[in-house]
Amino acid sequence: MSDTTTSGDRGVRASVGTADVGANSPDVSVSLPEPESPKPASGAIVGRSPGQLAWLRLKRDRVAVTSAWVLGVFGIVVILAPLIQALYGDDPTTYHTELLDSIGYPLGFAGGVSGDHWLGLTPQVGQDLFLQVIFGARTSLGIAIISTVLGVAVGVVVGVVAGFAGGWIDRVLVWFTDFMLAFPFYLFAIALVPIVYSQVADSYGAVADWKRIVTIIGFFVLFGWMYTTRLVRGQVISLREREYVEAARAAGAGTAHMLFRQILPNVWAPILVTFSLSVPATVTLEAALSFLNVGVVEPTPDLGRLILTGARNMTNSGLVPGSVFIPMTTLFVLVLAFNLLGDSIRDALDPKSSRA
Repeated sequence: MSDTTTSGDRGVRASVGTADVGANSPDVSVSLPEPESPKPASGAIVGRSPGQLAWLRLKRDRVAVTSAWVLGVFGIVVILAPLIQALYGDDPTTYHTELLDSIGYPLGFAGGVSGDHWLGLTPQVGQDLFLQVIFGARTSLGIAIISTVLGVAVGVVVGVVAGFAGGWIDRVLVWFTDFMLAFPFYLFAIALVPIVYSQVADSYGAVADWKRIVTIIGFFVLFGWMYTTRLVRGQVISLREREYVEAARAAGAGTAHMLFRQILPNVWAPILVTFSLSVPATVTLEAALSFLNVGVVEPTPDLGRLILTGARNMTNSGLVPGSVFIPMTTLFVLVLAFNLLGDSIRDALDPKSSRA
């Protein structure tokens, strides 16, 4: 019998693994390798979430990166302020009156700059200006961040309730929000903060530092939630009619599920932008209150009060420019970095942004 097996027949037998050339022939079955999963070609478009796209835009934005580094340095310094004080070997509230002249101005070069006092001393009281700036920035940043977090949280809650509930609840909350926006913050703060201080003072008329700080934070929260409420309410009104919210409602999802799983995850971007832009505004307001002698007072360091003390002592007979320009520059750089970062975050989260 002639061998008429074709090459195609041999390929089929090899792939099946049942080539039979005799009863005593060994097994010659062939195992083929498993097919590999296709790899994306180089340069292929990879899908990214909106958060990933925003992060890529931020990383490519030099202004955002520089501002983040500046704020990171500020954050590290204010967090490690007690450690810096221990290494520095001084206290921000210690009076070095022995280093002042007869009219209360620092002796020596450029306002008392020396190896022991790197930025000199404050006029009239002789406190170390370097530690005053560090702990003053810590006070201003701490008050601003806590106030902004609480204010944004209140604004988010009120805005979500108003936008999702609708009806008379929405109308009442919108009316109350507009009513609160009509109050001038500075006038009410200047008029009411001293009244609150008089109510929380001890029997000797002194107000503890923590009571002053809590009072200031309370005023910032009281007058700082309305803009977040209006923004979140508008976003929730546009989202509650979307198809996925209607599908969740039709599937029997409860109110909590629709709020926390369907709506809130889609409004985090404007909330983040609001927070990043509210912090520098609150820093400026806190410094302004201290400058007007309504906010934080001695012995707690504060940038606004440092500027006030330096401005009072800017006279021709005893000019100490560092005592006013150093805290002013610190406040300016801090607020500018926050504003630039907030603008960059807003642009990065904008889906219509031209930056890829």
